[in-house]
Amino acid sequence: MCVAKAVSSIGQLCSQNCGGALQLLGCFIKYDNTSFFGVEDKTCVLKKCGPSNGLDGDSMGRVLTSLNGAGGLYRVGGSSDVHGVAQCVGDLSMGQCQDCLSEAIGRLKSECSGAAYGDMFLGKCYARFVTSGAHFDTKSTHASSHFENEKTFALIIGLLAGVALLIIFLTFIRRIFGRNGK
Repeated sequence: MCVAKAVSSIGQLCSQNCGGALQLLGCFIKYDNTSFFGVEDKTCVLKKCGPSNGLDGDSMGRVLTSLNGAGGLYRVGGSSDVHGVAQCVGDLSMGQCQDCLSEAIGRLKSECSGAAYGDMFLGKCYARFVTSGAHFDTKSTHASSHFENEKTFALIIGLLAGVALLIIFLTFIRRIFGRNGK
């Protein structure tokens, strides 16, 4: 549902462009006329820091540090008062993912310290944290309920990357057989 909405929306928003990207709450899509598969992109796409929550930031720092030290393309961590999640798109290597997430997490720590929540979306990864009881300011969606959808988001990103890689592979095969048939 999210991907279908994103595809429809990006068609309207970027109808005359040769490339575009759209991040919705729950999915991300991107197209371009240059190859971006397997290429790191640490450009800041979206940064959002919530209002100050009065906490000292140590809990947030510990949770984000644990996410940075974890492995995998999808990472979840938390404590009793702070929850965090970090994820890379599926076409990055583990080293590229770690590099991108280190950048996103470092920016969150420095730019959103003391905030009730923070989002740092870079071109190929994102990191997010939320303190207990915080609300994102997107249509009154409760932040903790959003974390329940993060695994769905991870699956969608993985599927999108898989479909894109399949298309590239099939195009490559078609070109190979097209040359041999001439």
